[in-house]
Amino acid sequence: QVQLVESGGGLVQAGGSLRLSCAASGSIFGFNAMGWYRQAPGKQRELVARITSGGRTNYADSVKGRFTISRDNAKSTVYLQMNSLKPEDTAVYYCNAERVPRLVVGSQWNDYWGQGTQVTVSS
Repeated sequence: QVQLVESGGGLVQAGGSLRLSCAASGSIFGFNAMGWYRQAPGKQRELVARITSGGRTNYADSVKGRFTISRDNAKSTVYLQMNSLKPEDTAVYYCNAERVPRLVVGSQWNDYWGQGTQVTVSS
């Protein structure tokens, strides 16, 4: 069982920056990809950014050009650098790791998830 622990959330003014970290309890080499999702009050959880084991990245349109995802395999850590933050970025941010093989269990993927970290952007 792998544990993912997020850190770096907090309160920031619009236009500011935050850097989220996700530390895995074991190696992240075995994961197909890792990512960051977010969930705002009353909304569904959505993908923010994702990075594959080969380093390929993809982003939600709403954060392109402002957020950057990266990974440090030696530290088993994934980062999300968030710049030019907007009030609409306010949400709980969750770290995600896609297992290999990725299977549907019940109605969900058998991914690992962190406990989430709150990001609040004031206007």
